[in-house]
Amino acid sequence: MTTFPGVDSDLSGVMQAVFAKHAAAGEQDASVFDGALWEELTGLGLARLTGSEDSGGSGAGWLEAAELLSAAAASGVRAPLAEHDLLACSLLEAAGLPVDDRLRTLAEVDVDGLALAVAWARCAQRLVLVWPAGGGWLVADVDPSGTTEIVPGTNVIGEPRDGVSVDLGAVQGTPIEGSLVEQHRRKGAVARAVQVCAALDRALALSCEHATTRHQFGRPLSRFQAVQHLIADMAAECALARAATEAALAAAMRTDWAGDEVLFRIAVARSCAGHAATTVVRNAHQVHGAIGTAIEHDLHRFTRAALAWRAEFGSVDQWDRRLAAIVRDAGSDGLWSLIAD
Repeated sequence: MTTFPGVDSDLSGVMQAVFAKHAAAGEQDASVFDGALWEELTGLGLARLTGSEDSGGSGAGWLEAAELLSAAAASGVRAPLAEHDLLACSLLEAAGLPVDDRLRTLAEVDVDGLALAVAWARCAQRLVLVWPAGGGWLVADVDPSGTTEIVPGTNVIGEPRDGVSVDLGAVQGTPIEGSLVEQHRRKGAVARAVQVCAALDRALALSCEHATTRHQFGRPLSRFQAVQHLIADMAAECALARAATEAALAAAMRTDWAGDEVLFRIAVARSCAGHAATTVVRNAHQVHGAIGTAIEHDLHRFTRAALAWRAEFGSVDQWDRRLAAIVRDAGSDGLWSLIAD
């Protein structure tokens, strides 16, 4: 069964089977790169799913990429899928630079060559750098063992989020349009929204299963009205977040990630997903009770992931403020067309 309409069911089945197999091996240390999984994904053409076929990619689109991200997140498997294919390699291709199968991540550094919380930097074989220079932007694909210092760090679920320091004076950059930098930010924001939705859907499924199988006072938890209300609120929030994310993705594919409509849709998606995480995480742990906080139970793998991912590529507060600014600037005359388009 596919998550995103239009994705080939056989392809979706392959994705789910790969991640289910690795998830069945037990929870892995998220800070450790799973080389065996990555080798399998590369062999199946999934590691560079959206890369052009001329550069060795699979030539798929963002719907397939979103399906892949969802399958990994719903299985609790951590891998740099978005960072490698959708951000780093995509930007290199857009800049006309060569791409191969070596693992990459993207770091947007400042004029001093510094960046915080770069995803999977310590695991990358190549580091794609983007930085402002002379009123424009430069990009470079570098060996991180050369002019780069990496300080290990993690997010709350243990995924690598490393500090990066680069000697930009020793790096030869290629000029790129600022629109490509904005595009990569938008892609990152949508990728995280997709992952948050998948994690929340999984938390909802676990809550439904627990409420059905767990008995209290001689009847299933699902028979208690208070529990029904908790799960109904979760389901509504999950549906809203996913609908908003799918709308943002559809607008992005229709316009090639450009324009005010896409930014509006992405802001809506990130706001909805961010606030949905608050409700779903709270209610899921209420439904599960004490067992939901145990390290042995799967619930925390998805609730903590949703909270971690919603804070990346912009916090909930930042997206709320951005959405409010877009609506304000549209004014009473432009608001309806912004919503209805």
